[in-house]
Amino acid sequence: MTGPNQLTRAGRRLMLTAALGLMIIVGLPAAASAHIRVSATDATPGGYGLLTFRVPTESDTASTTEVIINFPVSTPITSVSVAPVDGWTARVQTGRLDKPVHTDDGPVEAYVKRVVWRADSPAGAIKPGEFGLFNLMAGPLPRTATVAFPTDQHYSDGTVVSWNQLPTGAAEPDHPAPVINLSGPATASPAPEQAVVASPVPGRLAVIGIAVAAVALVIAIIAVLRTRRPDA
Repeated sequence: MTGPNQLTRAGRRLMLTAALGLMIIVGLPAAASAHIRVSATDATPGGYGLLTFRVPTESDTASTTEVIINFPVSTPITSVSVAPVDGWTARVQTGRLDKPVHTDDGPVEAYVKRVVWRADSPAGAIKPGEFGLFNLMAGPLPRTATVAFPTDQHYSDGTVVSWNQLPTGAAEPDHPAPVINLSGPATASPAPEQAVVASPVPGRLAVIGIAVAAVALVIAIIAVLRTRRPDA
């Protein structure tokens, strides 16, 4: 025969299960949305594309004050335009090519080395728990499968995080470089207006977490109510 104390213990265990399910729900989006990403909805080999860099501040105590986007050297991009961002100033740095690139407008001897975004004041910096969007129109894009844009993220406490690692296997590196894919679908990473879940796996786990939490919570409530019912 099951006594009130046993039911209470069972209810507590089920409530703990519900809490763990909710922790899964809360924790997954934050993990999936971390790191600097780039998306390009209209990028094609040899063409121009709108590149959107999504920059989250991962520090709990410092703000993002500067973002340096480095362009490829082996497959140079010769033209870039920046979209203005309130509270930030952009500076395009160029370099000289050893061999001119021939375009429809004639030979081009300069290429884009990097774009530097800097907050005009502490008030404009990207604070903990926030993210910023930085848009560039760049081209002609190289006729390659992918293009990487190693990016340096500067924080207000002097910390610099370099997002410059390329994957060597199935697992994502600790500091992956933002990469666009030019050989398949146009978008290499989630567009800014989409959900922050970066892959279907976290999404499925979130659904499982919701289901487990809901079922466990209902059963726990029933168990607790039974302990309060007087014996017939």
